[in-house]
Amino acid sequence: MEKLNLVTEWDKTFPKSDMVDHSKVTFDNRYGITLAADMYVPKGAEGKLPAIAVSGPFGAVKEQCSGLYAQIMAERGFLTIAFDPSFTGESGGQPRYMASPDINTEDFMAAVDFLSLNDKVDKERIGIIGICGWGGMALNTAALDTRIKATVASTMYDMTRVNAKGYFDSEDSEEQRFEKKKAMCEQRLEDCKSGSYKRAGGCLPLPVPEEVPFFVKDYSEYYKGRAYHERSLNSNEGWNVTGCQSFINQPILQYSKEIRSAVLIIHGEKAHSCYLGKEAYENMTKDSKYTDNKELMIIPNAVHTDLYDNLDVIPFDKIEQFFTEYLK
Repeated sequence: MEKLNLVTEWDKTFPKSDMVDHSKVTFDNRYGITLAADMYVPKGAEGKLPAIAVSGPFGAVKEQCSGLYAQIMAERGFLTIAFDPSFTGESGGQPRYMASPDINTEDFMAAVDFLSLNDKVDKERIGIIGICGWGGMALNTAALDTRIKATVASTMYDMTRVNAKGYFDSEDSEEQRFEKKKAMCEQRLEDCKSGSYKRAGGCLPLPVPEEVPFFVKDYSEYYKGRAYHERSLNSNEGWNVTGCQSFINQPILQYSKEIRSAVLIIHGEKAHSCYLGKEAYENMTKDSKYTDNKELMIIPNAVHTDLYDNLDVIPFDKIEQFFTEYLK
């Protein structure tokens, strides 16, 4: 296990709850990368508990909205962990600021390993929550990991689709993909020459120019403003330029219609990413034998980052009801 230097003081972007006990934990994935997580346990809880692993958004850290989700679900009776994926945040893995459809799916499975072996957890009652890009990873994991009994994908992205086809599939042509791949291959050589990885840049600094698309402003106001964190990629210099290269030709969600366990996809009606959640649900249920426990919930008037931290919008009552029903 890698030796990680974990922060001991409370450094989250949300206030600490007096209804839960908080601690730092670590666990390894099958690639030998040590992952760091915050564990939240309901105060005074007895016996073995249902458990939930949480991660996301893509380029965020556990001190941001995944930790918020985990803490609130612990207040509602679940043992939870919010973890940093490989190569990011307080988790291990070198080089830094890389991503992989395979390794990131494995990160969720390693979280399930950890929870399954925890003395406080009922290993037959484990679920996962993936937010934004990790919503897609959560669905991908649910298609692979039969131990998961219930999955929530909140304001989800399919990062392989966005990398290969662009936002709203606006770059879905062989020529455009070729140019992306060519640019990344040229950047690989520049990185080799310099001995370091060029970063892609995070969100735009505030104030954001008026002419940019709303969703760009939406991201910046979250990551650069109300939820800035020093370890967050999106809050600072972003991923390596070549960090997501393999996403272009490694689609996830190929077998989502074979997910037998329960799935709840939640999206905001006005989120720029809503098409990803709707189509993921459609593809998961089309020609599937396992539709009775699948649900799509569209939140009226909500935008993408409303489901990051807007407590008036995130349907925690619904999420609690969903996990209570399927983690029994």
